[in-house]
Amino acid sequence: MRHRLAFISTLCLAVTISGCGESSSPSATVENGAAEPQILTVYSARHYDGDQAIYDAFQAKTGIEIRARESRAPQLLETLRAEGDASPADIVIAADAGALWRFKDAGLTQPVTSETLESVVPAALRDPEGHWFGLAKRYRVVAYDKARVQADAVDTFPKLADPALDGEICARSSANIYNLSLLGHLIETQGADSAEAWADQVSNSFARDPAGGDTDQIKAVAAGACSVAIANHYYWVRLATSESDADREVAEKTAIVFADAGDGPHVNVTAGAVTANAPNREGAIAFLEFLATPEGQAMLIAETKEYPVRDGITLPNGLPTPPSAKPATNLASLGENQTEAQRIYDRAGWP
Repeated sequence: MRHRLAFISTLCLAVTISGCGESSSPSATVENGAAEPQILTVYSARHYDGDQAIYDAFQAKTGIEIRARESRAPQLLETLRAEGDASPADIVIAADAGALWRFKDAGLTQPVTSETLESVVPAALRDPEGHWFGLAKRYRVVAYDKARVQADAVDTFPKLADPALDGEICARSSANIYNLSLLGHLIETQGADSAEAWADQVSNSFARDPAGGDTDQIKAVAAGACSVAIANHYYWVRLATSESDADREVAEKTAIVFADAGDGPHVNVTAGAVTANAPNREGAIAFLEFLATPEGQAMLIAETKEYPVRDGITLPNGLPTPPSAKPATNLASLGENQTEAQRIYDRAGWP
C-alpha cells in the first residue's frame, strides 16, 4: 500500500460548493491582510491515482487546500488513536461499513447533520447517528466457472452451503473485513445459528486453504482450481476491462452473480466520516457533500469500478447493470455483528 502526502495550495477565498447544502468557512486573514488558505486533511484507505483529480476539483470549487495521507484502514485507525486530540485529520475515508464502524466504536468520529448527504445517501447506506456516509457502492458477489456451474445454482449465498459444491469453493481469509461484513449480514438476516451452519459447510467445501485477495480467487476459478469463488464485483470488472489479454481471458471464462444474502444482494460501501477532533469541521462536511454531487460521484467511481450511491450517474465502462433491489439492512449492523462473525468463522475452522 502506498503512502502519499499530496499538497494542493491556493490563495483563493473559500466559496460555496455548487449543489451543496453548506458552505465552507472563510479563509483566515494574516496580519499583512493576505488571505491564508484553509487546509483540509484527509486520511484515506483508498489508493488510486485518480483521487488527486478529486482533490483538484474540490480545490477549484472551494479554494481549500487538501492534504491526503493514504494507508490501510487499520493503520489509519491506530494513527488517529495515537495522535489523539492533536490529530490533523479532518476526514477518514475507508472501504467497507465494518471498517467505518471500527472508527466510530473507537470514538474517532463525530455525528454530522447534512440535508445534502441525507437526501442523496439512502438511509441503509449511512450510519443511523450520522457518523459516516456511504459514498460508493460495492457488491460481494459469487464468481463462477461458466462451463461447470449454472448461475441459478449460486445465486444466493445460502446455496454455497450445498454439499454439491464440496471441494469447489475458493475464498480469502475470514479475517478480511469483506468476509466479516458478509457473515455479519447473514447473521442479521438468517440468525446466528444459520449463519454458523453456513460458515461451517462452506469452510468444509474449500478447494484449497484461503489465500490471496479477491482477484486471486477469480483467477483460481478460471484456472480450474475451483468452480466458485466469493469476491467483490469490481475485481471481476477490472479483469474484464483490463488491457491485459490474460486478465480478459480470466473474465471470459468466468461470470458473476449478485447473490442474495437474505434480503437482497450483499451491498457495502466506500464511506467517509468526519473525525472526532476535526480542525476544519465545516470544510470536512463540504468535502463529503462534494463527493455526493454528480461530479464527485462520477469521479469517485471512475477508476474503482464501484457503483454510485446517487441515481442518474453514468456508470464506468464494463460495469454490469446493478441489482434493482434496494438494500434493506442498515450497514451499521455489519460492524455490530463482526465480532460474532469472527467467532463463528473461528469455530468453523475458516482460516
